[in-house]
Amino acid sequence: MRYALLLHYPEMTPEDMGDDAWAEGMREFDEYAKALDDAGVLISAEVLQPSAVTTTVTAPDGTLRVQDGPFADTKEQLGGTFVIDVADLDAAIGWAGKAPSVSWGTVEVRPSATRFENGAWTPFAS
Repeated sequence: MRYALLLHYPEMTPEDMGDDAWAEGMREFDEYAKALDDAGVLISAEVLQPSAVTTTVTAPDGTLRVQDGPFADTKEQLGGTFVIDVADLDAAIGWAGKAPSVSWGTVEVRPSATRFENGAWTPFAS
């Protein structure tokens, strides 16, 4: 089963955290990604740019609207994602609990429903 681990946490810069804490956070995420990779469960990982450079697109009435910035005004933002392929939800939760950001934010564990692969959408078995 594939799961997306969505990392939500307050956005911080090296200036907010201090250089040493920033470097430590980078080291922890590097170790986490390598542990997922070494276990053979990592499909992909992304660190997202700050929400200030987000563009939100909607078309509720058929007219395309483009808005600078995130749609939701919250203290926490989606900061990164890991897509993993593990046996079940318990295994996904186990990996989510090891994410460095779990101590200062939220890790949302969401199962994949379908994937686009080899030119077609393929549903995952439930």
